Amino acid sequence: MQSFDVAIIGSGPGGYVAAIRCAQLGMKTALIEKYNTLGGTCLNVGCIPSKSLLDSSHHYEDAVNHFEEHGIEIPGEVKVNLEKMIARKASVVKQTTKGIDFLMDKNKVSVFNGLGSFKDATTIHIAGEKSEDITAKNIIIATGSKPASLPFINIDKERIITSTEALELKEIPKHMIVIGGGVIGLELGQVYKRLGAEVSVIEYADRITPVMDSALSRELTKVMKKQKIKFYLSHQVNKVERNADTITVTALDKKGEEVNLEGDYCLVSVGRKPYTDGLNVEAAGVKLTDRGQIEVNEHLQTSASNIYAIGDVVRGAMLAHKAEEEGVMVAEILAGQKPHIDYNLIPNVIYTWPEVAAVGKTEEELKSAGVNYKSGQFPMRALGRSRASGDTDGFIKILADAQTDEVLGVHMIGARVADLIAEAVVAMEFRASAEDIARMSHSHPTYAEAVKEAALVASENRPLHI
Repeated sequence: MQSFDVAIIGSGPGGYVAAIRCAQLGMKTALIEKYNTLGGTCLNVGCIPSKSLLDSSHHYEDAVNHFEEHGIEIPGEVKVNLEKMIARKASVVKQTTKGIDFLMDKNKVSVFNGLGSFKDATTIHIAGEKSEDITAKNIIIATGSKPASLPFINIDKERIITSTEALELKEIPKHMIVIGGGVIGLELGQVYKRLGAEVSVIEYADRITPVMDSALSRELTKVMKKQKIKFYLSHQVNKVERNADTITVTALDKKGEEVNLEGDYCLVSVGRKPYTDGLNVEAAGVKLTDRGQIEVNEHLQTSASNIYAIGDVVRGAMLAHKAEEEGVMVAEILAGQKPHIDYNLIPNVIYTWPEVAAVGKTEEELKSAGVNYKSGQFPMRALGRSRASGDTDGFIKILADAQTDEVLGVHMIGARVADLIAEAVVAMEFRASAEDIARMSHSHPTYAEAVKEAALVASENRPLHI
């Protein structure tokens, strides 16, 4: 039986990054993955493939709707080759997962393919092509999450689908009904809308992206309505039925009246739930919460002192970069270091177009906590760079403490804000004031100038370009 200093179950962003960091710190490391490719949901059926389709569909939409205004004329009809688009996505995934294989070899991490389950707190049984047991002084659970559903929905993976199947469709839907107005539903809904599908989004809450700042929700709704996506807010779905190739979704609106939608595909995107199936955590003395998450303390240590858990399988936002940070943190704890994560400074991004990004407190959270704050907002349409590219939707909003001017939250919607949000994270990590950001030079012409202008509004209410 092979023995290791640390074994990690699950090779998603949290797991494989934890493995790399453990190896860098001199630990003999094992990584266990039940599938044949490394990278978990994110690399195989999540972040990477969805961004590939978002980019491909964006190119198509630009060619159909925007090239002409830029003086680019394409003779003949622009057509979608969905099969080729999906094949490109598969190629991107393959390249990325092969990159993880390289990193494991480079860092001398031992990789085991098979379902890992606990025999006890230090022994893991691996059921793969061959069954074997390994032991480890410390174990990190990084098994991630899987799509959630509603009790009355039968996901057949053909017409009633999750995000996994939506990345592999053989045809463009005529009418895709999306249940859930969160990140996954909006991103994939926009992909197929661009390609020619009618898209309807049903959301139980009174706005899409309900956990983000309400100003972002309103702006994104306005923009996506312009893109001809239909929204049914404050609607409670209570029935999803399939009859041959027709899907009927029944919901109650806020007046209690029944609404019926018919389409040929229904994407169920009501969130994700922790994945612990087959782990046999009880054998290791690891406790679960009422929500099915693995219970951890502030050091991500479970009820078994040598076992840790990270990422989607524990509390907090289900974000790949959050899992990565936690993987590094646990590795460094095992090495005797004293790392720290400020969860308030983990950014959240939606990769629609325009993109949406945020870090820190929302305006609703500050009001609820009774914090005296000030707000500065600047529209993207006022930027020369935005007009040059034609990406004039959106704004950047900065929330700062009314007394100290310290930045408490930054909320963005617009072109490339998925990248721009990093400026806000850096500023808040160093507890910058709005004035600090306002006094920094920003290249002209760039989208980032909107950050400076929003900071000018927040700090002294003196924008330069509006």
